Amino acid sequence: MEFTSRQLRAFHLVAEHRNFARAAQALFITPSGLSVLIREFEHQLGYRLFDRTTRQVQLTRHGANLREVTSRHLEELDTAMARVGRSARGKRQTVSLGTTPLVAANVLPQAMREYRRLRPDLRVRLFDADQDTVLRQVQAGKLDIGVGLFKTVPGVKRVAYFRSALVLIRARRHNQSAGDALSWSDIQGETLIVLSPSSPHQQMVDRQLAKSRVQFETGGVANLLDTQVALVEADEGSAIIPSFGLALCKGRNVVASRLVDPVVDMEFNQITQRGRTLPAGAEEFAEFLKSYFASWAARAVIA
Repeated sequence: MEFTSRQLRAFHLVAEHRNFARAAQALFITPSGLSVLIREFEHQLGYRLFDRTTRQVQLTRHGANLREVTSRHLEELDTAMARVGRSARGKRQTVSLGTTPLVAANVLPQAMREYRRLRPDLRVRLFDADQDTVLRQVQAGKLDIGVGLFKTVPGVKRVAYFRSALVLIRARRHNQSAGDALSWSDIQGETLIVLSPSSPHQQMVDRQLAKSRVQFETGGVANLLDTQVALVEADEGSAIIPSFGLALCKGRNVVASRLVDPVVDMEFNQITQRGRTLPAGAEEFAEFLKSYFASWAARAVIA
């Protein structure tokens, strides 16, 4: 009988979480993709592994038996793979990754921790800086990978991770909840906290404001999204940010509204120096990051 380690890992995650959505998140795939893995595994085995209802997922008797006999072997496989990998390479691998402070503080540490469970032999060296600096470091070959909102640049290869819609954030007043969707014309006359004109994010916002013929007052200019959100909370003005930036709004007294007519998306991507051979392990880590970021972005909600 043939089955993959991915099927076995998926089985163990569902058994651990007793929930397909949480298990899928841990495996960095969609719940529907996880369901397909489990169905294929059950078909190969010839028996059901789980009893599923709308409220819970429980191991069947056969599933419980399979979990008991495979748990130790799966742990041994992970340990052996890591040991053989270290022996074959002779030393720990290192990948350098650059991104903005927002992503470096709120996403990458958790992603690195998750990946270390799969590849303890790979060390990720994290560099946080503004996007222009990250781009220059990638172009100069000083960074292996950059992730963020990057424009097309000669000599640099871009790979899309996900798209993030622009939203308007305002200071929360009187326990108000998230606002209804707003058209761009609805923010006519608004006082806006903006980013530096060199920011690709701000350039896209400025283009859309001009297209929509929106007049606004500038309430301040920030270099970092964190500062922009803090100034909005202080009621110095509103701000237009990508929806993934809502991670910074948790715990702050701000509310967000979707911007429509039109919906404007920003592409979050990975950049590498075109033609450069990346260190061993970098491609695998980049594929992991793509799935991780897509899962993280999907959890960004307006609240």
